Amino acid sequence: MSRLLVPCHVKGAVALQVGDVRTFQGRPGVLVIDVTFPSAEPFELQEITFKNYYTAFLTIRVRQHTSAHTPAKWVTCLRDYCLMSDPHSEDGAQEYVSLFKHQMLCDMARVLELRLILRQPSPLWLSFTVEELQIYQQGPKSPSMTFPKWLSHPGPCEQPALLLEGLPDPSRVSSEVQQMWALTEMIRASHTSTRIGRFDVDGCYDLNLLSYT
Repeated sequence: MSRLLVPCHVKGAVALQVGDVRTFQGRPGVLVIDVTFPSAEPFELQEITFKNYYTAFLTIRVRQHTSAHTPAKWVTCLRDYCLMSDPHSEDGAQEYVSLFKHQMLCDMARVLELRLILRQPSPLWLSFTVEELQIYQQGPKSPSMTFPKWLSHPGPCEQPALLLEGLPDPSRVSSEVQQMWALTEMIRASHTSTRIGRFDVDGCYDLNLLSYT
């Protein structure tokens, strides 16, 4: 599926003053990064990519347009997504991350604004953030793939030259299959027909006219 890069403005990180996690060094454990879009038109978010920098958990909230008579509302579409398997080790500390809309908890249509909430509870790292943030929207859908007509109803002029040789005539295949099915049903329905040409247990050839013994 195609995607298009959405122009955006990434604001500077702001430390939460209420409910944040602070260490003995006074380092805030929770940061907020707001992302705005120059275009006022809402869009359907397809993918978010960024490079992690020592962020352990990520929460994403989006402001969505609802209707002309209702103000846009903030919804949480990703909660405490783990970016580092162990906040006290460097596993995943500087990896590139891609998040797709099917991983979100809500519908990603009609997005107006984005908010990233970063959390790092470990006091080992002096700073943490996300870098190279890019937002993608769903691009124009590719035209639907249509199978050539010759796959279902082949015509002499529509069949590729390499496939003409050795192919059965489609007009005869269906009729022959119907004939085989009808013959099978007739044999199944007729008890005597199923015994033609078979020897019985007494050695008698079951034609009701000839005796083998």
